[in-house]
Amino acid sequence: MSIATSADGTETSYTTTGAGPAVVVVNGALSTAADAAPLAEALAEAGFRAVTWDRRARGGSGDRPDSAPTDEADDLAAVIAGVGGVGAVLGHSSGAILALFAASRGVPTGALFLSEPPIDFDGQGWGEELPRRLQELVDTERHEDAIAMFQRDAVGLPAEMIEAGRASGQLTALAPLAQSTVYDARLTLRYRHPDAALLDVDVPVTVLRGAQTFPFLVGSSDRLAAEIESAELVIVPESVMHRPDPVATARVIAERV
Repeated sequence: MSIATSADGTETSYTTTGAGPAVVVVNGALSTAADAAPLAEALAEAGFRAVTWDRRARGGSGDRPDSAPTDEADDLAAVIAGVGGVGAVLGHSSGAILALFAASRGVPTGALFLSEPPIDFDGQGWGEELPRRLQELVDTERHEDAIAMFQRDAVGLPAEMIEAGRASGQLTALAPLAQSTVYDARLTLRYRHPDAALLDVDVPVTVLRGAQTFPFLVGSSDRLAAEIESAELVIVPESVMHRPDPVATARVIAERV
């Protein structure tokens, strides 16, 4: 494990696997670097040096109260500097939004691979109240309730699935990530109506999605690929229901980097 120090002094924990051109993996909500281990192994097998990291307020990384999307972009920049530059960044779910945002701010991401980014182009989802309500729960140490609220209001999981997760201990296991739900909510809310600056990146962009995934993600992925000039849409049959298949995803990257 290594540590990169972000612009605001926050320490970011990252791990490298394999040898070759570096590919940084940016996880989605409610996940840590450990969850990307299968993808890191597949990238290493494909000839890359995979870099997995704990986003702010997760796992071995630090935090600063009231962090903003710009802080998370700075975290990614610090990791990229720490590994000496990268050939590509692979972002999944909200991590795809963060990767695109960072590239739009000039972070040297190399080629972008954006896996099922949940961009609410039409602005019909939840509003500014959600990050505030999540923060209130975190501040009063109702961490499991914050996870449940995020799963219900941001992800859209049915109530019975959330309650089953509570009964099984899943919410307890995810409770340490409660603060990060505030940051994911802020990130996805801020870029629900992507502006020209976000869409006008000067690096190659590949948008990936499964053939079988949630309808909203089909729409957001396809539209993002259409909105970014010269972006490529790749449908990965092996990736099912918002779970990127490690081997197939690594193959897509290897064919383009």
